[in-house]
Amino acid sequence: MTNMTAVLSRFKGLLFDLNGTMIDDMGFHVKAWTGILNDDLKAGLDYEGVKRQMYGKNAELLERVFGKGRFSAEEMDRISMEKERRYQEAYLPELKLIDGLPQLLEEARQQGIKMAIGSAAIPFNIDFVLNNLHLRHYFDTVVSADDVKISKPDPETYLECATRLGLQPEDCVVFEDAPKGVEAAANAGMKAIVLTTLHEPDEFSAYKNILLFTSDYTSLLG
Repeated sequence: MTNMTAVLSRFKGLLFDLNGTMIDDMGFHVKAWTGILNDDLKAGLDYEGVKRQMYGKNAELLERVFGKGRFSAEEMDRISMEKERRYQEAYLPELKLIDGLPQLLEEARQQGIKMAIGSAAIPFNIDFVLNNLHLRHYFDTVVSADDVKISKPDPETYLECATRLGLQPEDCVVFEDAPKGVEAAANAGMKAIVLTTLHEPDEFSAYKNILLFTSDYTSLLG
């Protein structure tokens, strides 16, 4: 499979992670989390350490770093929203889709391909992207952190996307940028295409469900 025509001919559903996959914003998330974890909460993590923790829900990240019980649910909500506020303020001037994705979305829409977003982000961040870039009409459904009990690498996010689209898992391909996201796709019985916006291909060596790696979407266009 080397172009979008081949993708569309093979799959009935396109499932997109959001951050780092549709928009190249993960560096801004790393910076925001570094400020929260190290400057505010004194976790003492280096850059790679922060990157390794950046998957799943924000509360899950805080519990991985600091242990269960360190913060109340209310405290974790407050910390999470402050992190997202810093991220959005810094990233808004740079907000745009990754190269080639506008054309891919339009081509898929014209061909009647079903599309969904499956993200560990909270609705506050998903709305930030969809509303500012006017993308809602492309997606049949959106599955956020609030819609699942267990985050990636659990398959719940992508299985819920498939269920809402009325498709079988094998009929869907997942676009991801993170190893844990690719693992979630594998656990859901789905193939994945990896955007190398934050992670290098060698970081995905454990996964056998990857169709290809690409730096943007232009290589997928016909």
